[in-house]
Amino acid sequence: MKNTRQFTVEDRFIGLISDAIETVFGNPKGSNRPMPGRDIQESDMEIDERRHSAGLMRVNHTGEVCAQALYQGQALTAHQPEVKLKMEQAAIEENDHLRWCESRLEALDSHKSLLNPLWYGSSFVIGAAAGAIGDKWSLGFVAETEHQVVRHLESHLEKMSPKDTKSRAVIQQMKLDEAQHAEQAIEAGAAELPLPIKSAMTLMAKVMTTTVYRI
Repeated sequence: MKNTRQFTVEDRFIGLISDAIETVFGNPKGSNRPMPGRDIQESDMEIDERRHSAGLMRVNHTGEVCAQALYQGQALTAHQPEVKLKMEQAAIEENDHLRWCESRLEALDSHKSLLNPLWYGSSFVIGAAAGAIGDKWSLGFVAETEHQVVRHLESHLEKMSPKDTKSRAVIQQMKLDEAQHAEQAIEAGAAELPLPIKSAMTLMAKVMTTTVYRI
């Protein structure tokens, strides 16, 4: 017999809390893709180089926490089922990034940002608000976010020591995935965001990267 059980508000709330805990503190489900650079030998870097790589990968990890929160918030308030499905699929792929970044932080003897719960909460609210306004604006927010992330990852490749080939392999694959997510959002009908909103997003990203690099 087919299960026709309808989820209550309480069910959805519990699901949201579970997603938040898994994203910030746990081991969220990804697509099980192999980690880029897994066959590359760990480089012998100087202490300053390792510390710098760790700071950059901590920023990338928090960026993926924010991405998860955005997608989960947008999926919650999406109007069309197909848009909701796209958000949920993108969230699964972003979980790969989350796990890869955490693995690199462990290998570099470093830690995740202590500010992740704060960034998750603020990003979830923004994502839910974008989804509530309308799917084309929600998709537009995804496209612009991913475009900014691609530029951000490119800057990390420029700043990171060439010796850290394992972290660089992760960043390269993340960059390809983020660009694909942006194109998918545009193909699905994303609206172009106004310049003031883009500028505000850039400013928020700058605050996040500056604080999370060390904390």
